[in-house]
Amino acid sequence: MATGIAQRRERLYVDGEWIETENALSVSDLAAGGTFARVAAAGPAHVRTALEAAHEIKPRMRETTVVERAEWCESIAERLREREEELAEVIVREAGKPISSARGEVEQAAERFDRAAEEARTVVSKGEYREGSTAGHEGWQAIVKHEPIGAVLCITPYNYPLATTALQVAPAIAAGNSVLLKPASKTPVSAAILADVIAGVDGIPDGAFNFVPGEASEIGDLLAGDDRINAIAMTGSSGAGKHVARESGMINLHMELGGNAPAVVFDDADLTDVAGDCAKGSFKYAGQRCSAISRVLAHESIHDDLVDLIDGQMDAWQAGDLFDEDTAVGPLISEDQADWVAELVDDAVEKGAEIVRGGSRRAPDGVPDELADQFFEPTLLANVPRDARLVDEEQFGPIAAITTFEDEAEALEIANGSDLALDAAVFTGDYERAMRMAERIDAGAVRINGAPSHGLGDVPFGGNKDSGIGREGIDASIHAMMREKSIVL
Repeated sequence: MATGIAQRRERLYVDGEWIETENALSVSDLAAGGTFARVAAAGPAHVRTALEAAHEIKPRMRETTVVERAEWCESIAERLREREEELAEVIVREAGKPISSARGEVEQAAERFDRAAEEARTVVSKGEYREGSTAGHEGWQAIVKHEPIGAVLCITPYNYPLATTALQVAPAIAAGNSVLLKPASKTPVSAAILADVIAGVDGIPDGAFNFVPGEASEIGDLLAGDDRINAIAMTGSSGAGKHVARESGMINLHMELGGNAPAVVFDDADLTDVAGDCAKGSFKYAGQRCSAISRVLAHESIHDDLVDLIDGQMDAWQAGDLFDEDTAVGPLISEDQADWVAELVDDAVEKGAEIVRGGSRRAPDGVPDELADQFFEPTLLANVPRDARLVDEEQFGPIAAITTFEDEAEALEIANGSDLALDAAVFTGDYERAMRMAERIDAGAVRINGAPSHGLGDVPFGGNKDSGIGREGIDASIHAMMREKSIVL
């Protein structure tokens, strides 16, 4: 049950000070309607102060030890767990996520800070000793060590407003960097609570962490284009990522962007298991996940059977009260996003796809009128033609789109036809075929006989083509947020 949260007012956190502003972001309540929070919106002057603070503290952060930084991360994890119920309710309201998923996100965020502490210790303890091995370098001896990269700008998304924020902030702090956090303007409240947690940890210097929510159109380019930023960690759309890359210049970019994951299903796969995995992969969090299964490529001989089996899974993926533990699906983040999903479904149907279930906006009973148009039914489309836009474009909606292929070559052609290449899945009982497909599919990660999942980030993940730059994961991110220095003795 919801606790009837009062309207919140959150502030900026810059150079160790909490700051009120005249302008504020209004955060919609996706559970009850109305506005449940107002978050101070940073303007250019606040951003300049934060940039200067993050820059000035770099030498002091570089002198901190990994032991200190690991203790900070462990303390942050502990404090997040202490505020689990508060954070879970905030995530439900600002992101429209069912309560069971929201609680899991809080624990995932805490675990990422714990893991960052462990991984940082490992990274700094593995410097290298080298000897010269070329003419003129005979007798040379060198130490290759890791050091912080400097100031890291973290640009975080709305769909996992705490867990993805932790995936960026935890490794940045653990690596010894100063941080500027710019959360999604639709979901800044959980990030504000994280800022409060970090501000309360003993030993973190003023300026080492700065919380600067605001409209991207107002402050985004000012942050991304400043020469004092040494790295940008970003999760978002491909279009937004390309814009940030154009603004940023010659710095380290660490970006996980849009996805359109194909699930390639062969005729020797266990179709019952496939149906469960594809339903979860398509409908979890109403499909608003970069790793969501956006298109199911079924061998032509099993298309009808797989459609029937996925249809049989769909009763478990219905919208309801977000504070009900059994609710599986909530609203989309905005009416605009629902418009986008409807546009893609309409395009597919116009080109010949069959609606097996869903296909329109429908809110569950009791939803306030103002939120009704943000609900889109979990939708199953069969016989989707290859020229349908949703075969190649990111959906971010609850759609399972089934298309067919004749052989491996055609499956690869469809799977690799999109400009997006983040995740993929292959379902087959043939090990050699599974490995052959996994090696040939253009994606940052391919899961065999299971839906894509990024988990805590223990296995590196990230995109090819327009789906990003670099690889994320706590260990991978720490490496990306440090640089190597060779000291020749």
